[in-house]
Amino acid sequence: MRHLIAGNWKMNGLAASLPEIELVADAAFKSPPDVDILICPPATLVARAAGAAAARIAIGGQDCHAEPFGAFTGEISAEMLKDAGASAVIVGHSERRQYAGETDAQVAAKAKAAWRAGLLAIICVGESEAHRDAGQARDVVGGQIAHSVPEGATGDTTAIAYEPIWAIGTGRTPTIAEIADMHADIRARLIERLGEAGQGVRILYGGSVKPGNAAEILATADVGGALVGGASLKAADFLAIVAAAGGKG
Repeated sequence: MRHLIAGNWKMNGLAASLPEIELVADAAFKSPPDVDILICPPATLVARAAGAAAARIAIGGQDCHAEPFGAFTGEISAEMLKDAGASAVIVGHSERRQYAGETDAQVAAKAKAAWRAGLLAIICVGESEAHRDAGQARDVVGGQIAHSVPEGATGDTTAIAYEPIWAIGTGRTPTIAEIADMHADIRARLIERLGEAGQGVRILYGGSVKPGNAAEILATADVGGALVGGASLKAADFLAIVAAAGGKG
């Protein structure tokens, strides 16, 4: 199973940032890595990013609406992302769950919308520091797997991104043992929910992934890639993480 290295630019990036995507795409073309590369810029840049990527790497969205069209001012459908050149979309990111109050049911509906449009759905799950300190991390993440991942998910349509919320943007990272334990539990729950198809769904780790810690994290059992935040904004840092996954940065 090839690793998937996905960059989430969040609310960062203007037209002047597009050369960073060009640098990643050029590097991937000149020395193709044995990993799948995806960058998810803000919606305003998706179409131009797809042009800059020149089909050498994949471009994705950071969110989508569950409906294909309608009177939903300010929203973007999965079909619109596909039309702009995207091949994937992140749904249920912890920041969407926290700041927009997204529920597991809404996340599942968005994942189905992604499938409908022919996009890979990257479904995010993760626990807060309070949940982990209370010994509830497995139960919280397990509940999100049960209710955010629609039936029928496969490795071709879906990836899971495990985000320890307390590690995002803080510079803190769980121990390798903690990452391995959670990813193994997620794998078991995916198999329980999806059957054999659960074996083929990549589980990305997302929580302060940087060039300095990427190799160790990506070598961990059941870690099928990374969802990279701040380190994806600069091509040099992002390519170093790609290289750590077995590529040729």
